[in-house]
Amino acid sequence: MEISDLRIALFSGNYNYTRDGANQALNRLAEYLLRHGARLRVYSPKVKEPDFPAIGDLVNVPNVRMPVKGRGEYRLPLGLNAKAKADLEAFKPDIVHVSSPDPTGHAALKWARARDLPVLASVHTRFETYPRYYNMAFLEQPLIAMLRRFYNRCDALVAPSPSMIEELGEQGMGDDIGLWTRGVDRDVFDPSRRDMEWRRSLGLADDDVAIAFLGRLVMEKGLDVFADAIIELRKRQAPHKVLVIGDGPAREWFEKALPGGIFAGFQTGRDLGRALASADVFLNPSTTETFGNVTLEAMASGLPVVAARATGSASLVEDGVSGHLVEPSDTAAFAGVLAPYCTDDALRRAHGSAGGTRARDYSWDAINSVVADTYVRLVEERRS
Repeated sequence: MEISDLRIALFSGNYNYTRDGANQALNRLAEYLLRHGARLRVYSPKVKEPDFPAIGDLVNVPNVRMPVKGRGEYRLPLGLNAKAKADLEAFKPDIVHVSSPDPTGHAALKWARARDLPVLASVHTRFETYPRYYNMAFLEQPLIAMLRRFYNRCDALVAPSPSMIEELGEQGMGDDIGLWTRGVDRDVFDPSRRDMEWRRSLGLADDDVAIAFLGRLVMEKGLDVFADAIIELRKRQAPHKVLVIGDGPAREWFEKALPGGIFAGFQTGRDLGRALASADVFLNPSTTETFGNVTLEAMASGLPVVAARATGSASLVEDGVSGHLVEPSDTAAFAGVLAPYCTDDALRRAHGSAGGTRARDYSWDAINSVVADTYVRLVEERRS
């Protein structure tokens, strides 16, 4: 069987209505599959003004605004209605790919199992860690149990980092877990995108060391840890400025927590590449990512990375070579490894260069071929 023989039904809770690393990876996968002749239907909530155009045929599924304070831009898929099921039946997929364990993902899994179709699940975020950022940590263990039941009903999983595969194995999420890592667009993320005039327009002097945050401004990205680490760094009188790239519902909180910080707002495409390359150090305290696209993008942009020792970044950053890994929430340790970068230009250049070299290993086509090969394997195994 070849990729061109495949008919794939892909289910996503957020395919293109807001921009994040997970849905951009899914759209890149869709482009790869369609370019190689596969047939693809995508089932996801649709909105009038999505953040970017969807790649492939997009079919709407029932959904409502996410009933969580501060996350109203997200939609909650509610399952499969008669129209979506009729579309599925007419499409006749060979395999079902679910990318989120939401109600529609559960309905798609049930639909596929009733028809003896193989199901591949891709893991994009550590949902079980989210409750701790909303004062509901008691929900973490029940959520892990729910995820375990969902993933064990799938035929195989793919996860974006070796550390995440290890975590899923330890949690008993499945036995057939492959690596679907992430790539980086070198036309966008490269040290050559550094723009001194743009820096100056934001109030950054040429000799200022800018410590960057990149991502949606939501609490589960570790905004509190970032802010506390910067406060500790200021106490140590290490000269630096803070550059925040991104926007989101927690922006007002973050601005109050980081007086004097420079907020560049939401950036995309080449503007995002320019913003990131115009920083000097990247700080990523998040523990919710399964891969850490922003970490790879910072490395490709030539920045040393200081990140939480957690799934994703731990598989990318070589401690003491391309940056530093710090125990999650240890703000004093974060400040301790950030401080030398604020005064040692040679250290910043050496670690940034090492990260740039490492980032060259990530080619999107080679990465996406792994998922296509997994589709083929699962379909052939089921048919035999």
